[in-house]
Amino acid sequence: MGSIKKVLLVFLPSESGVDGARSLYSEKDKNIIFSWFNRSLRTFIKQSQFAIPPLSLMILSSIEVDGVEQSICDMRFEEFPLNRQWDLVGISVQTGMAKKAFALADTLRSRGITVVLGGAHVTLFPESCEPHADVLVLGEADDLWKELLIDLTTASLKPLYRSDTFPDLAISRPVMKTSLVNNRYFTTNLIQTGRGCQHSCDFCNVHLLNGHTLRRRAIADIVSEVTRFKGSDRRIFFFVDDSINADPAYALELFRKLTPLKIRWFGQSTTTLGQQHELLETFARSGCMALLVGIESIEVTSRNAHKKNQNKASELSLAIKTIRSAGISLYGSFIYGLDGDTLETPAAILDFIGDTRLDVPGINILRPIPGTRVFQRLREEGRLLFDPLDITAFRYTFGQEMLYTPKNIPLDAFIESYSALTRQIFTMKSSITRGLAAPRAKSAVLLFNLFYTHLYNLSRHDLRYQLEKNSTEKTILPYAE
Repeated sequence: MGSIKKVLLVFLPSESGVDGARSLYSEKDKNIIFSWFNRSLRTFIKQSQFAIPPLSLMILSSIEVDGVEQSICDMRFEEFPLNRQWDLVGISVQTGMAKKAFALADTLRSRGITVVLGGAHVTLFPESCEPHADVLVLGEADDLWKELLIDLTTASLKPLYRSDTFPDLAISRPVMKTSLVNNRYFTTNLIQTGRGCQHSCDFCNVHLLNGHTLRRRAIADIVSEVTRFKGSDRRIFFFVDDSINADPAYALELFRKLTPLKIRWFGQSTTTLGQQHELLETFARSGCMALLVGIESIEVTSRNAHKKNQNKASELSLAIKTIRSAGISLYGSFIYGLDGDTLETPAAILDFIGDTRLDVPGINILRPIPGTRVFQRLREEGRLLFDPLDITAFRYTFGQEMLYTPKNIPLDAFIESYSALTRQIFTMKSSITRGLAAPRAKSAVLLFNLFYTHLYNLSRHDLRYQLEKNSTEKTILPYAE
């Protein structure tokens, strides 16, 4: 029998947010105190375990093949172990971190290590990834990865693995946590009940990557997984589905069966939950502490312009109040700068937050992710501020740079109004007030508000620097192809 094949799965940190909390221009900042505070808080955030494990790599590392041993390297917490011998390294590539992924892949291949690239970016843009990999995996890899590992053991790896159909999630595929270092994370209890989205928001790529049809795991498998996970980690559970209430009948049956397990959980839902009263009551009884809801915009014209049509703007306020009255805290995610927004929108957002008493308001700037319809439309309209032919120029940040020109608001006025909005929402006083007023998960709500107070300060700092740079160098101009 041949030697055991060593496989390493790699997750890369993003430039900012939970993974980074750093200024994009810190190397050019002359404010020594600001730079020191930024570095110190970044260390604190990492040690406070806001991060959660990479579920996709948990799933892949749980696939067992004779003669293969798999490990996970989470580069948010550790350097790549170049001192060890690897037969194969798999890197999960997101569009906002593609440059980092390609640089690591090129380094590894120069050392004779076989590199596999997969993930959302590779699925959408395989041609740009091919020069940096020995093997590409396109699409959901639940079935493909086992095939690839078997080929590794027989020295018959193919350059491309692609499935013509989505995996059948009803097939039992137990997820293991043996490759994780538990105390690195806020929790290791990540549960996925299904994939796919029936909606078509133009700024989102979920329906592009996972399809419009909702595919669900067997409820018995999920109950078994939750029971097993609870045995090794009694912390909060996080249901990672984009909309845990998308299939109300399924969710009702699932969480009724989870109620006796007495877990505490976070998740993501649509505000439609406020109208699904039986399901809402079941969520509360089953231990739901907090939910993230995508409000995006309270402007009707903006919701229509970006195909955000799964709930009516007029129903948002009542839905949020109903969910909170059930004892569930809410993170409400907004996008300011959509095509129907004007300089009057920030005042409306402030009124909405005050009226609904949202526990954590997240004020985002539109991110035209390559591959989405909004990226293509802004490209055609000449509104992108990065080279659309270089998709690796796109990067994820926490509202720290403008990547497009808003439709109805001049760029400088937008940056000023966005900065003023976040400055009003996130103060030490308001963060503490929201934490104390939260229906549940008060500590988590308080920590997120305090954390965001710092992140939005970084956002204002970097946007101001970008604007000043533009005024002197004329660098922030719509990209002309």
